[in-house]
Amino acid sequence: MIAFPRTTVPVPDAVAALSARQLPDRVRAARRQAWEASVRLDLCRQPRYEEGRQGAIAELAAANKVLAAVNPGYVFGWGDMHGQQR
Repeated sequence: MIAFPRTTVPVPDAVAALSARQLPDRVRAARRQAWEASVRLDLCRQPRYEEGRQGAIAELAAANKVLAAVNPGYVFGWGDMHGQQR
């Protein structure tokens, strides 16, 4: 048997919005909180912003704790970070 490599199929925005509406409000809020923390983490790169970076990491950890309690696949990882997608 010949196995062909799987290719990823892009998900249309309407399908993504429909599946996001099925999530509980606290999960959507945690996802939004994790995204905002990743944006702040990207902005706090210089050494003088160490305090802001630690606050963003703590907020990201709190959001990930909520997300992992629902489903470990929802955890906001480094690949989802704002600054990592350049």
